[in-house]
Amino acid sequence: MAVLQFRQVQQTDLEQIIPLEQAGFTPEEAATEQALRERAFLITDSFIVAVDDTTNTIAGYINGPVIDQKYITDDLFDSIKPNSETGGYLSILGIVVAQEYQHQGLAGMLLQHFEQLARSTQRQGVTLTCKKELVTLYEQYGYTNAGSSASTHGNVAWFNMIKLF
Repeated sequence: MAVLQFRQVQQTDLEQIIPLEQAGFTPEEAATEQALRERAFLITDSFIVAVDDTTNTIAGYINGPVIDQKYITDDLFDSIKPNSETGGYLSILGIVVAQEYQHQGLAGMLLQHFEQLARSTQRQGVTLTCKKELVTLYEQYGYTNAGSSASTHGNVAWFNMIKLF
């Protein structure tokens, strides 16, 4: 595997992130360019990229705001606010690994970096939604399936997954 550097997003990263988002999700599920720009501006502290040091290519990323409730609601996909300094739950609105870096453990590394960030800022846990076929993947990383989500983002059935600290 390439040598990767994990760091906060920079505005210049968006030219690589936007096509990765579009490749990683269906058009209905993918964050819009405007939403990604807003996240990169408002929640830089919880928008982590993995950069291949040899090519300066973004290999993957994970992002999401701190929220007060345990589970993600659809309004978060459209509008977010800056993160509180401590407390709440760190949510994952997007995690994407570029195709050429898949099946090398990068998704797990991104989750681990996000969880470390959540712990270091005294969050209560990390929360996400996923499709049914990904439930067991997240369970392998210690997330608990909290059942069907109220989210209908992208007209998909989602499951709440949470890891409490």
